[in-house]
Order: sequence, then structure tokens, then C-alpha cells
Amino acid sequence: MSTQEEVLEKKKVETKESKLHEIVLYNDDYNTFDHVIETLIIACDHTPEQAEQCSLLVHYKGKCTVKTGTYKDLEPRCGKLLEEGLTAEIV
Repeated sequence: MSTQEEVLEKKKVETKESKLHEIVLYNDDYNTFDHVIETLIIACDHTPEQAEQCSLLVHYKGKCTVKTGTYKDLEPRCGKLLEEGLTAEIV
């Protein structure tokens, strides 16, 4: 592989990665662990274990990335989290 091909390959990878976004879930004083876990399972297709780990990270760290993907995929998922009373945003 030539140097030019390597540079082109790196640019392709960077372009694909730059299109990915994240849903960040924030801690609040209102929602129960059970509600957060159930909502993550439904909205983000988490396993119960993933949802529990994310809820603990949110509780102790204040926030957690709960899903990564394209904006088109994440927008309805984030909307569902917000509809359920959670605090989240796409970054």
C-alpha cells in the first residue's frame, strides 16, 4: 500500500467516524433506577445488565453515554428518553 493510499484510507475512516453521535444521559433527582433501566432497555435496546450499569454510572458520575450511532438513528431514541422524563441530549 502506498503512502497516498494510506492517507486516503485514513480520511475515509475519519469521515465515517465523524458522522457518529452519542446520546448522553444525565443524572436527576426524580427518576428511579427501575424507571431509568426500563427506559434504556426500551429506547436504546440495552440488555438489563447494560441498562443497570449505565444507570449506576449516571448516578455516580453525573452522566453517561448510553448509545452511539448516526444522528438519524439516535434522534427517536433520545426523544423516547425525553418523553419518559429523563434528561438526555445528542452530542
